[in-house]
Amino acid sequence: MNKRLNTVFFILGATLFNILVTVAAFFLLLLVYVNLIRGPLSDGAVSWAIPLIFIAAIIVSFIVYRFSLGILIKKIDMDKYFDPIFHGRRR
Repeated sequence: MNKRLNTVFFILGATLFNILVTVAAFFLLLLVYVNLIRGPLSDGAVSWAIPLIFIAAIIVSFIVYRFSLGILIKKIDMDKYFDPIFHGRRR
């Protein structure tokens, strides 16, 4: 495999990882919310809680993604295996 194909697979894998982490964080935070209330949820509580949980899940996934990417960058040489996505201007 060449560098360009490695780059495409890395982007697809990283995107899938980020989506899975977001979904897992959403359900985990939703589970925590439901267990903390331990009662019937009113419509007003659900109407503001679900969007806040979704935003919190996106923030958590961003933090986990950045942390995981930092570990990956330390372990492998990115220039050796991946092609740059954006090239500088040619002079």
